This record gives sequence, C-alpha cells and structure tokens, in this order.
Amino acid sequence: MAKRQLKEKGQRTVLGFDFGTKSIGMAIGQEVTGSATPLRAIKAQDGIPNWDEIKKIVDEWLPDLIVVGLPLNMDGTNQEVTFQAKKFANRLHNKHSLPVETQDERLTTADAKAQLFEQGGYKNLKKGNIDNMSAKLILESFFESQWS
Repeated sequence: MAKRQLKEKGQRTVLGFDFGTKSIGMAIGQEVTGSATPLRAIKAQDGIPNWDEIKKIVDEWLPDLIVVGLPLNMDGTNQEVTFQAKKFANRLHNKHSLPVETQDERLTTADAKAQLFEQGGYKNLKKGNIDNMSAKLILESFFESQWS
C-alpha cells in the first residue's frame, strides 16, 4: 500500500461513521467546505462489521481522518454502546493506520429522521438512510466544532 501524504487540518478528507450494533452508516466530507455526503450503510453483527467492506471504502476515498460518532446519554454519560463505539474506533485506527477521533452524536438520529422526512416523507425513513444521514450530521457537527 502506498504511503499517503496526510493533509493539514482544514484541508482533510474525512470519513465518518455512525456506529450501531446492527448497522453502521458512513459519510464522506471535506473540511474545506465543512460539508458531508452520505455514502451507505453496512450490516454489523453485535457491532462487528465486515472489515473488508470498510477497507474498500477507505481505499476508495483515501481519507486523512476518520470520525466515529460517540453515542452518549442525554446527560453526557456513557452507555453500553458508547464503549462498543470506542472499541470500533480503536479497531479502525489499528486496521487503517489513520487518525481517528470521536464526536458526540446526541440527537443526530432525530435530526436525520427529520431531514429525511422533509426530503421524501415516510418512504425515506429506511434504517440505512437514517444511519447514513446520521453519519453525515456527525461529520458536519465535527467540522463545526473544529472552528468554534
């Protein structure tokens, strides 16, 4: 595998994940624009994805950074899935030798459902769509937090 030249902060391509135990949403974004685009969701079994599918996405998009949404309780405390998401983030780092950061994802699912409903009504509210839109929102909130 060719050694990548990582870009400086503000110019990076960032791959975002909305971790779930049954489905993991993905989005790609650019720091320079602060925007992200939903990609697709992959199935997971007890939070374990098909790592080959993730490798294909990483190889296709060549991100400089990976951001994983961190599911927290509304009061900011950890829940069981918080630890699973952190473990997933660590595995991404170990498998791809890329920097991985986490981003608070509270309320992203509710926001994702609202945006998807606005765009196409109930037919848009499929699990994969929600996970991908959540990944997009996680990335965009990460970008906002970098400049505030």
